[in-house]
Amino acid sequence: MEILTIGFEEQLRLLRRIAAPIKDINGEIVQLAEDMIDAMVKGNGIGLAGPQVGRLERIFTLKIGDKDPMVFINPEITATSAELSSYEEGCLSIPGQYADVNRPAELQIQAWNTRGRPFTVEVDDILATVIQHELDHLNGILFIDHLSDRKRKKILGKFDVDAENYPEVE
Repeated sequence: MEILTIGFEEQLRLLRRIAAPIKDINGEIVQLAEDMIDAMVKGNGIGLAGPQVGRLERIFTLKIGDKDPMVFINPEITATSAELSSYEEGCLSIPGQYADVNRPAELQIQAWNTRGRPFTVEVDDILATVIQHELDHLNGILFIDHLSDRKRKKILGKFDVDAENYPEVE
């Protein structure tokens, strides 16, 4: 499973698109989740969203440390804290680039699992950051969109992306 990167115009345009809800959690979606987990682990990532593998569907996976992988289908954040935390974020679609991003320190999220069952979790720290990062991908947003213009332009330049032609979210 190929992970898309911003260094290719067609892939960047896909990464900037909003993913559609998944209507039916079936065997194909379960297989997609398993393949995404494998690709994420092989890429040494801790999160991976559908658009990053060319699927404009609202699904992401994550695996932090030795905990079991998690799959979020059609996720929605239902609450966030006023308190912010800052973590150095990176992205499999923007390899080798890292920057501090401020996000809510705690959140509550609702989603569906691969058995078609809804669940709600409350998370904080790095887990809250990873969830927000991956949910951004489902909305066509990259972590560099949270940076200053100067920092974003510098990172885009490393991938020969003209900041003046950086695509809008579609």
